[in-house]
Amino acid sequence: MTCRFSICLWNVCVASLCKARNLEKAEAVIVDGIRIGYLPDVVTYNTLIAAYCRFVGVDEGYSVLHRMREAGVEPDVITYNSLIAGAARHCLPSRSVDFFEEMLQIGIDPNVWSYNTLMHCLFKSGHPEGAYRFFLEMISNNVQPSPFTYNTLLNGLCKSGNAKNALRLFRRLERFGFSAEVVTYNTIINGLCKAGMYGAAKRILTELGESSNSPNAITYTTIMKCCFKSGKFRQGLEVFAAMMDKGYSSDVFAYCTIISALVKMGRIGEAHSHTDEMLKNGIGLDMACCNTLIYMYCKEGNLRTAFQVLSEMEEAGLGSDEYTHSILVDGLCRTGLFVDAQNLLKKMESRGLNSNLVAYNSLLNGLCKVGNLDAALALFNKMELKDSFTYASLIHGLCKFSQFRLASKLMRICLREGISVLSSAQRAVVSGLRVSGLKRDAIKLRAAIRTARLLRS
Repeated sequence: MTCRFSICLWNVCVASLCKARNLEKAEAVIVDGIRIGYLPDVVTYNTLIAAYCRFVGVDEGYSVLHRMREAGVEPDVITYNSLIAGAARHCLPSRSVDFFEEMLQIGIDPNVWSYNTLMHCLFKSGHPEGAYRFFLEMISNNVQPSPFTYNTLLNGLCKSGNAKNALRLFRRLERFGFSAEVVTYNTIINGLCKAGMYGAAKRILTELGESSNSPNAITYTTIMKCCFKSGKFRQGLEVFAAMMDKGYSSDVFAYCTIISALVKMGRIGEAHSHTDEMLKNGIGLDMACCNTLIYMYCKEGNLRTAFQVLSEMEEAGLGSDEYTHSILVDGLCRTGLFVDAQNLLKKMESRGLNSNLVAYNSLLNGLCKVGNLDAALALFNKMELKDSFTYASLIHGLCKFSQFRLASKLMRICLREGISVLSSAQRAVVSGLRVSGLKRDAIKLRAAIRTARLLRS
């Protein structure tokens, strides 16, 4: 006869192998255990179901449920919670609901995590009404919500574009005596900021400061990022200053946010001082931060230092991404170093980054601005991917150097293929044709533009 301690140890072994994604060995351990007299229990099968759902697929996890029943082991609420979580992880809301309903049909009462996981899945999949319906069902079934429940609701409502409803729910929770934690405050503040409701977010921040909780670095960084995104640079700087006055140690994300904002404001000196401060505080640089520094140096025309940062990134094993090279290509084009920009693009292509549309657009725009139309047209024909900015840049460049017929031809391609081009580019072509004495071409192009607008409406 086996002792209970041995079965617990066996389950720990199975769980360790599952965590290491070695499911074949976990299955082999179970088979070996059965041979010497161990019988898997509900914990054993739940461990397998969770692992298969996480690392393989929901169907594979559900197949373990059949084996479980054949062995005479009845599933419990944890079994179905694992299946619901697996479906949620793979963005399968209908399967999550099916598992939930199956659990009810066989008489297993869902717990708070059953509802939390299901609501998270429905919100994530774009079904906020369904998520809120299950919340109401949870209340009617006397299942006590947890703080995570309310955070899931608030976050889900905000991300689905219902920030105002999230704020109303937050107020209702206060009246019901729910004691919000700092995580809850951060959730609603983040949602309100993303919805552009800066005033409401600031009021919540004030309430947080007056509550028994205290704002943390995440709170301040969220507000600060919102300020910069909405063009409220002065308020963003004030929030950063308040954060530092409170004694919070700013992380790399906060520093990147403030440095990027200062560069956009043209306050390069202050950006440098924050960079030095960040390095002095021993904050390790990541790729996002290095990209911010490269952007700063390119903005001030200091390309040598920008490429030095790139070299240090690669030496440190951080590598570089398409965004890194886009910044550098744009910086080279701004200083008229088009040959170097083209060489950098060739280097990108050799590394498999030939789909970097932003970098190609930067080079195309630069060539058009200096009137190198032959090189611009050659690059345009070479580009596999094109967007509205690609066409607009070339059209403006052709108009600038009086190539109105070619610009008109390009405009017609855009209209025919449904490519949206800026109204300013359209007006430039029509006006250019008129000034050049090509009035008939101008009339035809205007008619084509009107037709395209009617077809889109």
